[in-house]
Amino acid sequence: MEKALNVLVIGGNRYVGKRLIARLLSEGHRVTVLNRGSSPPPAGVEQLRADRDDERSLTGALGSRVFDVVVDQVCYTPRQAAIARRVFTGRTRRYVLTSTVEVYEYEDSPALVREEAVDPSTVTVDPDQPWDDPAFLEAHYGEGKRQAEAVLAAGPEFESTAVRVAHVLGGDDDFTGRLAHYAERIRTGEPIAVPTSNRPATYVYVEEIARFLAWTAGEDFTGPVNAASPGALSTEELCAAVAAHVPGGRTEFRPIEVGEVSPFSFRRSYGMDNARAARLGFTFSDTRQWLPRAVAETLGKGD
Repeated sequence: MEKALNVLVIGGNRYVGKRLIARLLSEGHRVTVLNRGSSPPPAGVEQLRADRDDERSLTGALGSRVFDVVVDQVCYTPRQAAIARRVFTGRTRRYVLTSTVEVYEYEDSPALVREEAVDPSTVTVDPDQPWDDPAFLEAHYGEGKRQAEAVLAAGPEFESTAVRVAHVLGGDDDFTGRLAHYAERIRTGEPIAVPTSNRPATYVYVEEIARFLAWTAGEDFTGPVNAASPGALSTEELCAAVAAHVPGGRTEFRPIEVGEVSPFSFRRSYGMDNARAARLGFTFSDTRQWLPRAVAETLGKGD
């Protein structure tokens, strides 16, 4: 086994985070989780309770603890990143930020986008925006992540990497309800609203992104890295996988020019190139290998 690490996971209560913690434990690492304490951690994990937006609270909860690696699952704004950078200076040698494909929201190309399309060193940081306003943050999710990446990458205090995660599928605890949306539309025959020009996107299986984050914690590369399975999916392909679990259902698409569309349907491309991850030594499995299993898990149709 590789050297056991002392890892702090910020967030980690649900979905990807809880799978990341389970994987780290199974690999023999020491794990501490820091969150608001809304649910107890698994056995073998120390829990620290703090408000990550409150620098004093965060510092107090950490005490004198130091870590080999911090994996931050819930950093959404440059303010949060700036607090983290100050608090963890001298406490860790490596910082892994869970970022998102949404950082590429302005890169609309049929070609798969590479990491250099959004270089954190060129991103303008504006901490004075109303980042504490939930509506503003939701509307500027990609921008918040871009700026958080930039803040963490700017200093020499510790090494950092930003894992840009594709749209995640799978698991019986997917809280988003997106696949359930499609299952209900197909069951009732209600039209599924999609853009008139509906673009495909890349995805990643929930268990695989947890494995990738755990692997990244033990590596030493820096800078952004795309985390996505090869094989972009269209909304039609995704719905076909859902329809396999809805006997007697009917799939009808309604293309619209403007207005709200269904989840996992896109007016711009959200395809990521994963060549950097492959060069670094991690291979993602093809989307179509795990898609039937992921859909079955989420819709409660697994074995």
